[in-house]
Amino acid sequence: MASILDRFKNLINKNGQQTNPAFNRAMYNFLGETLITSEDNDDSYINKGYRFNSTVYSIINLITKAASTVPFQVYEVQNTNELKRYKALTSGDFANLTNPRAQISLKNALVELEDTEIHELLDRPNPAQSYSSFITELIAYGKLTGNRYIYGIAPENGSNAGKYGELYVLPSQTIEIHSGGLMKPVDYFTMEYNGTYKMDALDVCHIKDFNPLADGTGANLYGMSPLKAGLRSMDANNEALTTGVKYLQNQTARGVLMSEEGDLNETQARQLKEKFRNQYQGSNNAGDVIITPKKLSWVNFGLNASDLSLIEQYNTTIKDLCNIYNVPAVLLNNVESATYNNIKEARKMLYTNTVIPELLKIRDELNRWLAPKFGEKLFIDFDTSVIPELQEESEKIVDQMSKSWWLTPNEKRMAMSFGKDEENSEMDDYYVPANLLPIGNSDMPDMTPDPVKEDSTEKRLVSGMNDVYTTIAEARARASEMGGEGYHQHIFDGFTVYMPFETHEEYEAAKDNKLDEYYGEMDADAFNYDFEIDSSYYDTESEYDNDDDTDSENLEIITKAPQISDTMERALKNKVEDHNEKYGDDPAKRATYSMLARSFVRGVGAFRTNPSSVRPNVSNEQQWALGRVNGLLYALRTGKFKRKPYDTDLLPEAHSLSSKKNKAETFDGYPQGATNNAKRMLEWREKYGRSVVQGGTSVGWQRANQLAKREALSLSTVKRINSFLARHKENAKIDPKFKDEPWRDKGYVAYNLWGGASMVSWAKRISENA
Repeated sequence: MASILDRFKNLINKNGQQTNPAFNRAMYNFLGETLITSEDNDDSYINKGYRFNSTVYSIINLITKAASTVPFQVYEVQNTNELKRYKALTSGDFANLTNPRAQISLKNALVELEDTEIHELLDRPNPAQSYSSFITELIAYGKLTGNRYIYGIAPENGSNAGKYGELYVLPSQTIEIHSGGLMKPVDYFTMEYNGTYKMDALDVCHIKDFNPLADGTGANLYGMSPLKAGLRSMDANNEALTTGVKYLQNQTARGVLMSEEGDLNETQARQLKEKFRNQYQGSNNAGDVIITPKKLSWVNFGLNASDLSLIEQYNTTIKDLCNIYNVPAVLLNNVESATYNNIKEARKMLYTNTVIPELLKIRDELNRWLAPKFGEKLFIDFDTSVIPELQEESEKIVDQMSKSWWLTPNEKRMAMSFGKDEENSEMDDYYVPANLLPIGNSDMPDMTPDPVKEDSTEKRLVSGMNDVYTTIAEARARASEMGGEGYHQHIFDGFTVYMPFETHEEYEAAKDNKLDEYYGEMDADAFNYDFEIDSSYYDTESEYDNDDDTDSENLEIITKAPQISDTMERALKNKVEDHNEKYGDDPAKRATYSMLARSFVRGVGAFRTNPSSVRPNVSNEQQWALGRVNGLLYALRTGKFKRKPYDTDLLPEAHSLSSKKNKAETFDGYPQGATNNAKRMLEWREKYGRSVVQGGTSVGWQRANQLAKREALSLSTVKRINSFLARHKENAKIDPKFKDEPWRDKGYVAYNLWGGASMVSWAKRISENA
């Protein structure tokens, strides 16, 4: 039977704010089930600070206005270790935040999500507030009182039970913490505001500043206001202004001019004053000499503002308050040391020393308290790359990236938050300086040519060498003259040069007039058979197919393959013998006639079914098919394809590129966001009914059930998901006319049944690498 202590432990929510009983016993031994009071008077910080003191008001406004312009993003965690590394790299000096390593860790750790429930909640936390006003209020209370309270309201039952639908910032000066005793130091909160309101501790996110007062009374459960340390400076600032105002309001005559003999009566004194005023005051009498018949003396009244040093005291207290909040004093119109460069640097310091640390504190607490309510592996972060004052740091990253040849262009793009270029495969290659050799290869580098226009390179003569050119266009033109196509490259004298044909062996065969032997003898009359396209050309997964009974996974398409003539059979068998004579001792590289014959047949089929993809200089289907066979043999002996892999199912199982070993492989590591999207669609159908949620076919809903249950997916299923999401990417966002009722958007529903935007990158990566 579980002990009483264990029962108490089970009551503690892992995302709540309850602490371990052993810790509680040490820290809160004197607590009972009582109200815990704070010795600080938060009202004084607000009424005598923000509402009364112009310096405090200005400082708080500087911080909140800067922070409210930094947007938030929602991500899905892909790699927990990389996330820890990213947080460690960005938790100290802000220079690390713009470190390329930090940006790469961010991209490796997280995948950005769109249009999630957290987006909707934080964009409009409650009917009366936007994100900007919400974050402004939260930070302002924190900087004034050291405490920030967020109250979440969630439905108690239904499909969204436990998910907060509204968030409110509570006024810190009205909140009190109530203890539940030793085992539960924070039991609930109350708000004294036109009555007493009780709130469960789990529904309140309390973000507090450090408070070192640990006296066993629980006072350190409240955060310490920065103004507590700066209370004397704030009071001195207030008194300096108050004294100055009183001085201006109550100033009298500067002093008394009197006769030392005391023989001036009131009438004579008045006449003397009028004489002085008429004859010696004004700009016309400036510098004149006054002569009197009597000996007079002067008695001064009080001190002037300069003698009181009010200005010096006031400026000193401003600097003290700025130091407390880590805000550069020059931003408060301190013109003594203000220059353009100083202000520019001060604006940067405001973000690096004050705003970003505050946002990081809020981020970590929201990820503890809010994100788990909406699903696993969700992460909220603030996008600091949009801050204009920090663009110089971005320029430094660009400079570092341009020198980092060990990163691919796509890795550089991702580090700079531009996203991966999916259309150009060259962006995933490494581009090394010409004076370096690739790692693990002592031979000349076989690099893919730079993605530039073929005619943009400079033509020049390569002396002493035939059919060697400095432009791709020249090499291709020469290959066409010799009866072939394509080009290949070499490094000569530190420069890249180009030669005709895709391989040097093909060029040598053409040069010796043996190109036909290289391709094999062909009999065109042997291929007069009909050939139906295979299942890969059918768009069976369309979500707009009205036939709900279609089971796309069980569609079978019979393929009628062309027969191979005796002449071609002998040519293929000769290739098998020639290849195995050199490489056949290795089981992983051994060729068979069946392997080459099947590849040849597929090549003929591809030629007939998709002729638009065939290069103009390919004269017939046999030439195209033999090129396919030669490419497969090249991959068999070298372990790599010249371009995109194909026919990997024909390679021996021991071969590194063979897909045979992966036939039974399944995949269950797809993003949690895809599961969340599928669950959301299923919840909509359950809530509103199929007559309202009309998007998706039976296949799509089966797929959603798979993802919701996190079932393992076969490779063929992953490829179908990848194909479907690529075809219907325009449905990733909700149609504006269905903004208030997204479940009525058929395209959006269908798209998310297959995992939605969260699934795109994962499905594509698995499909391409499998």
